[in-house]
Amino acid sequence: MTDTEKMPRPREGVLDIAAYVPGKSAGTGAGKVHKLSSNESPLGPSPAALQAYAACAQNLALYPDGGSSALREALAECYGINPANIVCGAGSDELLQLLASGYLQAGDEAIYTEHGFLVYPIVIRANGATPVVVPERDLTADVDAILAAVTPRTRMVFLANPNNPTGTYVSFDQIKRLQAGLPPDCLLVLDAAYAEYVRRNDYEAGLELVSSFRNVVMTRTFSKAYGLAGLRLGWAYCPANVADVLNRIRGPFNVGMPAIAAGAAAVRDQAHLAKAVEHNDVWLPKVTMAVEALGLKVTPSVGNFILVHFPPDGCRTAAQADAFLASNNVIVRRMDGYGLPGALRVSIGDADGCTAFLTALQTFMAD
Repeated sequence: MTDTEKMPRPREGVLDIAAYVPGKSAGTGAGKVHKLSSNESPLGPSPAALQAYAACAQNLALYPDGGSSALREALAECYGINPANIVCGAGSDELLQLLASGYLQAGDEAIYTEHGFLVYPIVIRANGATPVVVPERDLTADVDAILAAVTPRTRMVFLANPNNPTGTYVSFDQIKRLQAGLPPDCLLVLDAAYAEYVRRNDYEAGLELVSSFRNVVMTRTFSKAYGLAGLRLGWAYCPANVADVLNRIRGPFNVGMPAIAAGAAAVRDQAHLAKAVEHNDVWLPKVTMAVEALGLKVTPSVGNFILVHFPPDGCRTAAQADAFLASNNVIVRRMDGYGLPGALRVSIGDADGCTAFLTALQTFMAD
């Protein structure tokens, strides 16, 4: 190798990581674009959050509170938990990265399900560990399959509940069974990014388990129901032993001042959150039934999106539908990266966005 060819070399395995590709934002047609590709809130942020965000403008020369105290206090009040057990981050993605950094190393294994969030294999591989992918049952996490994959090297299990992109969920009884079956030195990470939308009596996001055991963490986000995706804000509820680890390795000012202020205001405006959830309660079944009426299969979803499956005969494919929708400025999400090339994920948007999607899809299916 010549001097000109020499360069810093990344750690082994880093170049094996497939970079995360976010949903598209631009259409190919003229006029208004309806972005239904990233599961954002169509109602946007709470007015109180916007006001709190704007009020920070005069103080931007100052560092934020390194402990995100105002936000942790607001979350503690809302959920009745100890603020000392809350760690905040730049989106729940950062917290997933911190958990992997704190608990995984070369030789370790970490489990996730076959259609789980694509960030999981990224953070696992980035820390030298081996990702172990387990099969799902009917596009739903299978607790028995997860437990069967546990070995002496298993140090972490990532479980999105509800899952993105399928929209399916695992009942609290099954989550308790999963925790009980894991070794005490294996960390169970419950990624509850869509918890606010779930309307099922047998669902629990993870607060009770985290309060009861030392090997369970729950992560949450402000990017979905709270409408603050642009601020990159998330939080984790952890046992004291895990919170201590995360606070040792996170950045000293990892959450910006405007995000802390807006997040705290959003948490205290539960009326606005209720409106966002009510909107989803109306449009999720409406869109689901309309798509099914066109002869397409929809995976039952408890989130703010649906997974639409196109027939395997190839007459009308997901790729063709995606291109047609984009030409009508309706932007949805291809699922090839999740091993579902025959499906599209569609976020529940505002009334205009949902109507535009259904109109364009109906035209596509009729051609």
